[in-house]
Parts: sequence; structure tokens; C-alpha cells
Amino acid sequence: MLKLATSRCRENCEGTTRRDFLQVGALGLGGLTLADTLRSNAQAAENGRASNGKSVIWLWLGGGPTHVETFDPKMTAPAEYRSVTGEVKTNLPGVTLGGNFERMAGVADKMAFVRSFAHTNSGHSGGTHYVMTGYDNRLADNGAASDRPGIGSIVSRVRGTNHPETGMPTYVRLGGIYADGPAFLGTAFGPFDSGGEARRNMALNVAKDRLDTRRSLLEGIDNVKRDIDRSKVMDGLDAFDQQAFNIILSRSQQAFDLKYEDPRVVDRYGTGLGQQLLQARRLCEAGCGFVTLQFGGWDMHGGIKAAMDNLGPQVDRAVAALVEDLALRGQSDDILLVISGEFGRTPKINGGAGRDHWAPLSTLALAGGGLQMGQVIGESAEKVDVPKTTPITPQDLLATIFQTLNIDRRIQFTNQAGRPTYMVEHGKPIEELV
Repeated sequence: MLKLATSRCRENCEGTTRRDFLQVGALGLGGLTLADTLRSNAQAAENGRASNGKSVIWLWLGGGPTHVETFDPKMTAPAEYRSVTGEVKTNLPGVTLGGNFERMAGVADKMAFVRSFAHTNSGHSGGTHYVMTGYDNRLADNGAASDRPGIGSIVSRVRGTNHPETGMPTYVRLGGIYADGPAFLGTAFGPFDSGGEARRNMALNVAKDRLDTRRSLLEGIDNVKRDIDRSKVMDGLDAFDQQAFNIILSRSQQAFDLKYEDPRVVDRYGTGLGQQLLQARRLCEAGCGFVTLQFGGWDMHGGIKAAMDNLGPQVDRAVAALVEDLALRGQSDDILLVISGEFGRTPKINGGAGRDHWAPLSTLALAGGGLQMGQVIGESAEKVDVPKTTPITPQDLLATIFQTLNIDRRIQFTNQAGRPTYMVEHGKPIEELV
């Protein structure tokens, strides 16, 4: 086996193993090879399950973002319920957002804001599990492992762990989120973690005596290609193995590095979250099907105005830059942005000028994906405490994403007990979007 990257693994805090990026002969655990993955993708296409090539970027606002100060300011409510940051008018008639979101207000016609998103678990881990998987897990806040696969792992299971042409991992996470793993699907379908050992393994490591020069990575790749051609190793491999070698020697790893992006675009996105969203866009362009980003700090039990004045503008700039960028690049139909957290916040301001955990109404916004944008979906009750209209559930959100990615929402996989299990059992795509 020709190995072009080290294969050390280590466990994260949830006990799942980080997957190395690419190496000839082995991808991840359980003996899953790149050539096997490519064969699986080809068989899926022959069976009519070929991907439509769309991607999802899921921006996770960890801690439970307030739905009032984000996308439902409700300035008609009594003073102790309405947004403490005020509101800002959008380019949609009669629609406002929280006062920190002026730039997003300018691209609201390219977004959809759901004001009736709700579930029933107000625990951090429990609520995260519910939104990430579509299923409640009452043991999650007591330290239990996730018992359902996250949607990114489902996408990886359906499409294969890597893009058949570029070699890009199907599922990448930029910061871990509870319940974002594969559960009973198996560790091979877990997210590629862009940090730590896995990220370092994206570099091409070739012994010094195999290289004619060390001037650059690209020259090293060219040298390896020439070595392979001279040794005629490729002649004895089938088409999938040859394709595996070609992917290893491709430039797909450049998608992770912003030095290859136009500096003017980098500047528009800004630092921090903005650079993560820009990196996510680049990953999707290179063939990644699902990217999760963790941007925490939203557990605002006190001092909510100051906290929103800090975090809100960061989200505002980064999201508006991504939405504008996708439109300019003609990619709005190809990439779906989802913005959510594990739950909302209590509708009434507490004694510490903050809001507490509240699952009965939550933040949810979307952009792109070829869905119907420029609208508000659902309505909250007078005191922004529960949906006034039919609630949109986590399973409805997952069903919508499945339809966007051309995945059968009634798809089943075998669970740890050996039983066929629906990934989405009751949810339906959000009617106003599809």
C-alpha cells in the first residue's frame, strides 16, 4: 500500500475517532478504502440514487440563541417580551429583524426566516440532539452518547465518504457539535475534523530521497506522479484504484486554505466566523456535501443586550457576506445555508436582564439551496412564547434538507439492534420552501 499521509488516530471527547483526510489504500476505520468508496458511489448512481451535487452549510449558534433578538423582534409585544435590541427594517415589506442584523436585513430577499420552529427539549445536549438528528434523547443531558446519526453522517452514508472526482470529504465539521456524529451508521461516516491531526494529514508527506526538489508542495506532487508513471504501478490497478491515486494527487486540499482565495473576498467576510463561512463555501465548491460550523456564546441568562451587541454583528456580517457571495457567484441554488441552535430563550426578560432556556420556540433561518426565499414562514404568538401557526419541527427541517439534497426522506438504515430504521419518520418538507 502506498501511503502519502500518516494514519494516526485519536479520540475526541465523545469517543469518536477523527478520520484522516486521504491516503491511498485506507480511509478512516473498518478497512473502508477510497477505491471501495468510489465503487459505492458508482453503484449508487446505477441504482438511481446519484447526488444532485447540492451542499449544505449548517451554522450552529451553540448555547441557544434568542429567537426574539435574532429573527422575531416582536416590537408589538409588551415591553418585557419584545426585543431589547430593537428592530431593523429589511428589504421585505413589513418584515423586521433584531437590531443587530442590519446587513442581513439588506439580503432578506435571499433568505427565509421561520418563526414557528419548535420542539420539546430545553437541555443543551438534549436540544442539540433533537435538532441535529430529528429525534429527542432524554438521556443526552446526563452524558449519554447520541443514539441517532446526525444529518451530515446520513449524507455521507448516502453519497459515500468522499467526492468521487475531487476526493473532498462529503462531511466536514469546523468545530464539534454534540450529536453531529454517525451513531449506529459507523465511524467511517463521521465528520472529517478540519482541526488537529486530520488537518495536518492533508499535507503530502513524501520521503526526502523521493523528491528532486523541496521548493513547493505542488512540485512534490508532480514528482510523485512521475515516480508512479515510471514504475508502471498504475497498470495493474482497476479503474477505481487509478481514480483513487488521481484524487490523492489532486489539489482539492487547497479548498481548506484561504490563501488561495481573492484577498478582496476574504476582506468582505471579515475574521473569525466570516473566515469559517468562506472556508465552508470553498469546501462546498470542491465537492463537500455537508459542512457544520460551531459559533457559541448564546447561553445568555443575563446581560442579553450587551451579549447580543457583541455576537450579533459578527453573525450579521459573516452571513450577509456569504449570501451575497453565493448570489454573485451564481451558487445560490447549489448551496443551502441553515442557521439554528439547540433551542430559543424564554420570552420574558428575567431578573438578570437575560433570557433562559426555551424549546417551545427557536431561531431558524435559511438561504439558498434552490428553495423559495424572500419570506417569513410561520408566526409566533403575541408574547413570542409558542408558535401561533402550525409548528415546524426538527424532522420537518431534516425532511426539507433531504429533499434539497435529493435524498429519499423515507430512507432506512440498520440500527445497532439490527433493525431497519427510518432517518426521518414523521417530518415533511416545509411546504412554503419547496
